[in-house]
Amino acid sequence: MDYICIVAIVERGKADFVVKMAKKAGANGATIIYGRGTGETEAKKFLNIHIESSKEVIIILTEKQKAKPIYDEIVRAGKLKDPGTGIIFTFPISNLLGLHHREEFILED
Repeated sequence: MDYICIVAIVERGKADFVVKMAKKAGANGATIIYGRGTGETEAKKFLNIHIESSKEVIIILTEKQKAKPIYDEIVRAGKLKDPGTGIIFTFPISNLLGLHHREEFILED
């Protein structure tokens, strides 16, 4: 089975809601990691605006056929089409071990 990793970086305080909506769209779970952006200093200096540098990173592993509706719901719930609200990207998973299904994918030498 093919798997996709969805990574969304959202504004601080928004991840719980975004994950809740992603689960309604078919995600089985998510990992939330806290982070800090590095563009804050440049933005303050040149634009004279405050940008919150604290971020929440959402990581979701899902089956390929479930990825599109989850992705779309994250974009909607996180308002990621609005400027400055975050980013989202995906990438394929080639090795996976440890999820509830316990399937193992091993790289061939």
